[in-house]
Amino acid sequence: MPLLTGCYQCLLASLHWFRRPVPAAEEDTLPRIAVVVPAWNEGAVVGRTIDTLVALEYPADRLRVYVVDDASTDDTPAVVRERAERHPGRVFHLRREQGGEGKAHTINHGLRQVRREGSYEAVLVIDADVIFTERSLLRMARHLADDRVGAVSGYIKEGSRPANYLNRFVTYEYVNAQAGARRAHNVLGAQLCLPGGAELIRREALDAIGGEIDTSTLAEDTVTTLRLQLEGWKVVYEPHAIVWAEEPRDVDGLWRQRLRWARGNIQVTWRFRGIWLRRDRAGRLGSVSFALIWFSVLLMPILMLLASASLVALFVWDREFSVDVFRGLWAINVFTYLYVTLSSFSFDPAAARRSWVQGFAFPGLISLAIIAYALWPPIVDDGVAGLLEDAGVTTQGALRDTVLLFAYVWLSASMLAAWLVRRLERVRGLARLAPALVYVVGYGPLLCAIAAAAWGKQIGRTEMVWEKTEKTGAIGDVA
Repeated sequence: MPLLTGCYQCLLASLHWFRRPVPAAEEDTLPRIAVVVPAWNEGAVVGRTIDTLVALEYPADRLRVYVVDDASTDDTPAVVRERAERHPGRVFHLRREQGGEGKAHTINHGLRQVRREGSYEAVLVIDADVIFTERSLLRMARHLADDRVGAVSGYIKEGSRPANYLNRFVTYEYVNAQAGARRAHNVLGAQLCLPGGAELIRREALDAIGGEIDTSTLAEDTVTTLRLQLEGWKVVYEPHAIVWAEEPRDVDGLWRQRLRWARGNIQVTWRFRGIWLRRDRAGRLGSVSFALIWFSVLLMPILMLLASASLVALFVWDREFSVDVFRGLWAINVFTYLYVTLSSFSFDPAAARRSWVQGFAFPGLISLAIIAYALWPPIVDDGVAGLLEDAGVTTQGALRDTVLLFAYVWLSASMLAAWLVRRLERVRGLARLAPALVYVVGYGPLLCAIAAAAWGKQIGRTEMVWEKTEKTGAIGDVA
């Protein structure tokens, strides 16, 4: 199901080129925007973010920046105050003396402050480290000329420079999950999520959902996206509004970031349980297509476990039949792997040139070897067995059964292997092995392992913790 859904999503994304273009907005019709920037100990990055915002190609009298300082203990207050003095009337420092409640509470503090002024027509919520390209906000704001549009998201790209191996994996992932997937959602007319790093919301739409964002889950941006659409507003993705962000550079940092995202999506699924497959209640959010895309990601760890268990059971019951099923499954796998990978490259050729190795290595070298075996069994059955026999080792058919069982189990065992890579990265002296092992095990299985861990934490009802991703200001010259 996830494999075929991935192909379906790429096919939908290719239809995005046939969407009607958005008309250019006149300067005097562009909305007055209040930018809310939640910041906790962001001294290393927030200054550049502010500088970029005030330099955007957008009318200066229609853009104000409010940095909500969540009781920072570093130089964040000094950095923001210096920018406020440099840009009087455009940059404002909002200090929370009692902080630590999390990003959503910090954003709501800012929303309450700007609402008192009553002068803005839209609010832009961003992260403290993101860098907007010169015309990105203009490209997002022009969609609000359509009175039906309640919110717009941009295309967040990985911008760490110099980029290490993990940053390049994230680059490819974002091409697939944003440049491709969100184009598909535009075609469906139902968006999954406005990314918290760049979400522009019309004031009337925000007021329709209470004027503040959700604080009860770890996925406040997804809750906002779904609530806006359930209130009848359109949410759209603008692929040409490029926003650069710094992403984790090691497995442990990625794990902590994505664990929060994955657990938040589980919480959202339960909270909005009444909309799934209910067109009468939720419109396009209740469509079969929307449910397929959502649950193929959410249930991926469970589906991988079921696939392994089913193949092993078939092997015990009818060995040859299990081989036929295995080959059929991996035939679909190789088709979807090539189609999705090459389609993703076409959505953002510039990013593809930087991360094509990671794109092809996304499933992991072990999975690619299994694909090769499924396509051409004599590789093992004749080639490897012959080499062993030449060396004096008689396999008597046992090699084939061993390889088959390993391939069956690897679908789910790859998640355990990815978890072990994270543990290994924490061991002094062995951490340098982690990059090579990520290539061997696969970045895709790593994401699935994180999703499995999120299921475990949610079922175990462990305390919700909003863990901040450490930022160092590593976004390079990416304009």
